[in-house]
Amino acid sequence: MSERRGGALWGAALRRLRANRPACLALALLLGVALLALLAPLASPWAYDSLDWRHLAQPPALGAAHWFGTDRLGRDLFVRTLHGVRLSLLISVLASVLSVGIGLAWGTIAGFAGGRLDEWMMRFVDVLYSLPYLFLVIVLNTLVGRGSIAVLLLGVAAVGWLTTARIVRGQTLQLKRREFIEAARATGLPTRAILLRHIVPNLAGTVAVYATLTVPQMILFESFLSFLGLGVQEPHASLGNLINAGAQEMESAPWMLLVPAVFLVLLLVCLNLLGDGLRDALDPRES
Repeated sequence: MSERRGGALWGAALRRLRANRPACLALALLLGVALLALLAPLASPWAYDSLDWRHLAQPPALGAAHWFGTDRLGRDLFVRTLHGVRLSLLISVLASVLSVGIGLAWGTIAGFAGGRLDEWMMRFVDVLYSLPYLFLVIVLNTLVGRGSIAVLLLGVAAVGWLTTARIVRGQTLQLKRREFIEAARATGLPTRAILLRHIVPNLAGTVAVYATLTVPQMILFESFLSFLGLGVQEPHASLGNLINAGAQEMESAPWMLLVPAVFLVLLLVCLNLLGDGLRDALDPRES
């Protein structure tokens, strides 16, 4: 019975999401950009690190060899920007999945256990909140190696799970007082089964919305680190180091800043619209 009711709720949420035109348009644009980032570089004769000495700092032109122009080294900005989109999305999505997974597990256990364990777990979260994330990334870069994708992934993921844990803990504190949880306890259902069968499924909507809204935060943080030179290193491209390079040439070659900045803004706007659409669709107060 509960499975049929859950399926009906998710079906109603999907119908509300389909009726939300901005969210559907944002999803279509996101899928289009992702496919473009995956497939377009394969069709281009240029690689992200290829040098074209005949076209240095060439402005964009549809009939030219480089549609989006080139940078000061003659590298194709179209291919480099899409390579940057692919790398930024990959790092941000993986970091979001990692941070949401850790935050979900941490917050669920803390909220359901309560008492001293809950207090100690949340004090640990408070301590991590007090640490400067930029300092943490610098230390990781020093210990492991500058520009390591694994270090960047861990550094970005360290930002997200703390807030997720707090949100999930608050939701779990409310859920564990509900009648169906008390009934599950009365039947002798083990704690692990209660968490997996009742608590986590009821948190799925909140977690899905927050995960969607976490990805743009991760993209911004990864771009910020790469802009400072602490993230993706040359010759690889991310939106952050492309914007950094473009900012240095803003007066003489504005397209070097404009092209990656437009893609960054497009990703952030689409992800936020999709997150808002999911939030409205999963709102139980909606009819």
